[in-house]
Amino acid sequence: QVQLVESGGGLVQAGGSLRLSCAASGSTFSRYAMAWFRQAPGKEREFVAAFSWTGKNTYYADSVKGRFTISRDNAKNTVYLQMDSLKPEDTGVYVCAAEQYGRGTYRLNSYDYWGQGTQVTVSS
Repeated sequence: QVQLVESGGGLVQAGGSLRLSCAASGSTFSRYAMAWFRQAPGKEREFVAAFSWTGKNTYYADSVKGRFTISRDNAKNTVYLQMDSLKPEDTGVYVCAAEQYGRGTYRLNSYDYWGQGTQVTVSS
């Protein structure tokens, strides 16, 4: 019902910034909570940030709070992740996810749709 496509990843030096985008297409009738997860090589996927389908509440992992900002452009059906003060520990594949009428939970298995991911590499 929903296709998610991420973009904006790349190679950046420590302390730099990147802005990731996740464009949604397909069914537009239902509303979705949106979230970002990331996965480093050889490690499990972890929660990064999310907001509820109403756009009223946002949530961040402790490791990124104060450095990352999640936002949404309803006219473009796109969710963004602004990443500032990047650290080598932020390196990984970033994927976006959607849950119909979701509240923006950190729980991975709550989400219905997933993107293909975009690579973020932070060098030191």
